[in-house]
Amino acid sequence: MKRDASFTTKLRTAWDGATLRNTTKDEAQEIRDPAMVLHCHVTPSDWSKYVGESEAAGGSYNRILPFLLGSVPLLDDDRVSLPEVDGRELADAYGWATARPRVITLGEDARPLWRIVRRYARILGETLPEGQAVFIERTAEQTLRVAACLAASECSEAITEEMLSAAFTLVRRSVQDAVRITKGATSPKVKRQPLSLEDKVRARIEMHGGRATSSQVLPYVGATAAEVKELSGIVVTVERAGKTGRPATVFSLRGDSPGDSVPQLASTDSDRKRDGSRHAEAQPASAEREQNRATVVRLDAYRPVPKQTPEHAPEPERPEPLADFNPFRALL
Repeated sequence: MKRDASFTTKLRTAWDGATLRNTTKDEAQEIRDPAMVLHCHVTPSDWSKYVGESEAAGGSYNRILPFLLGSVPLLDDDRVSLPEVDGRELADAYGWATARPRVITLGEDARPLWRIVRRYARILGETLPEGQAVFIERTAEQTLRVAACLAASECSEAITEEMLSAAFTLVRRSVQDAVRITKGATSPKVKRQPLSLEDKVRARIEMHGGRATSSQVLPYVGATAAEVKELSGIVVTVERAGKTGRPATVFSLRGDSPGDSVPQLASTDSDRKRDGSRHAEAQPASAEREQNRATVVRLDAYRPVPKQTPEHAPEPERPEPLADFNPFRALL
């Protein structure tokens, strides 16, 4: 289609059996009684990307029977091979069908089912949205074409009710798959609402366990420290490592209720003694809030966290992880 803008027009003309002509060159080219087979594989994402609405509305794709492919269980066992097929009778049927022009018609027993097929196609066309209906407008014609192939494979010029029923089963499957492929073609595209700066900052803080430094937040939200400080739901503190170290700006979340204090650097006196080299310029959080603070999940998160003990009490030993326990369950 990139090389020839009229490709879909030629596709429809060839499918209809009309003569193809090319008069753009010095010597005109002509193809009479064209015979065409189109067999291709495409992913659903590429289908929605490259199948244009104008070509679909023009009828280019209701001449094709699309099928969604699933897994092939036969390929799971390398000891199983495909069964051998004797194609001699099919070759004889092809010779019979092409020996001379033949007219294949519906048998009397197949006409009641044919009326059902036509009604089925009409109801579908009136029920489905236009963006989907254009893909299945030739449901009845496709059923008749498949049934004619089945009749020719048995060297018969009459389509029986059994042949028409088998063809209808195949085409109905294709109709279902075509509707599934084009399901999002007519649905209105919902415009994604951009996140606010506060939502972005909150997400980064929660990602780091409820407390994040400026280097963990600012490059990812596209804002300055001054802009983040103006947010009502964010608390900004300064943490200094040692007496001469460079201070670090730390962001945390403000409590939703008045009695809910803000998680900061130290929660109890023992914590401040243990972290004596750190100085926080904000009100310390309660011990309960600090205990419930979210933590970053690590690969060794399956190891139980030891309970807080007095300074002079011996630290309890960590039990070894169970061999049959999944350490990645904590990451869920």
